Amino acid sequence: MELLDGKMVKKKVLENLKKDLENIERPLGLAVIQIGEDEASNVYVRQKEKMASDLGMDFRHIRFPEEIKQDEVIKEIDKLNNDNKVDGILVQMPIPNHLDSKVIQNRIDYLKDVDGLTDINAGNLVHKKDGLIPCTPEGIIELLKYYNIEISGKNVTIIGRSDLVGKPLASLMTNNDATVTLCHSKTKNLNVFTKNADILVVAVGKAKLIKKSQIKDGAVIIDVGINRQVDGKLCGDVDFDDVKEKASYITPVPGGVGQMTVACLAKNTYKAYKLRKMKK
Repeated sequence: MELLDGKMVKKKVLENLKKDLENIERPLGLAVIQIGEDEASNVYVRQKEKMASDLGMDFRHIRFPEEIKQDEVIKEIDKLNNDNKVDGILVQMPIPNHLDSKVIQNRIDYLKDVDGLTDINAGNLVHKKDGLIPCTPEGIIELLKYYNIEISGKNVTIIGRSDLVGKPLASLMTNNDATVTLCHSKTKNLNVFTKNADILVVAVGKAKLIKKSQIKDGAVIIDVGINRQVDGKLCGDVDFDDVKEKASYITPVPGGVGQMTVACLAKNTYKAYKLRKMKK
């Protein structure tokens, strides 16, 4: 079994990106809107801020209280859309229930949508057109390619159909010529699909859900989940200690997919800058 070391690959991705950023006329601008005080969101925003700082980006962290009205958020997004020094905009998820996440996401200029969640970018991905791709799925593909893990012709099972991970990853895997099964909470006989997977991706937020009895020998395991246990330690959606001897490759938690998500956010910010430049 070999570890898919997201931390190491992220470092290499960012080193390469740093060279590209030396050739542009101003620092890239990344704006993150955070609504409320979700503990996990605080951690993720800090990671993004550190990445931006390491790359010399202009990072803007816009915080709103939990009870903010939707039109106030829209007004802020419009302001950022019209600011030529802002290349990427994202709204940190989750947001409070009284806000409509689809309306808010689609208000972001699709050329600045570094989370890849606007309907335009989602459509571009399905139709294999150039656009901004959600960072976690893109990071997973990047990680597999770094380790020369073949995707073409492989059976890929994805558990979890979120707009942020499962659905876009299914499109990306299909675009890379995999045979894809997308499972979710209504899937019957889940084990049939997990045991058939050459590459198994788990993104449901249930600690240690997948055991070795559910995977085939030599499977590649991509664990997107991050869960805090009673003892305070983090674990994934896959029972790492149970499956590690049966898998050929596996991502650790932490230090796996999450690292790649941050790396691909940096890449997307640069890509957004280039896409807007081409449009001018």
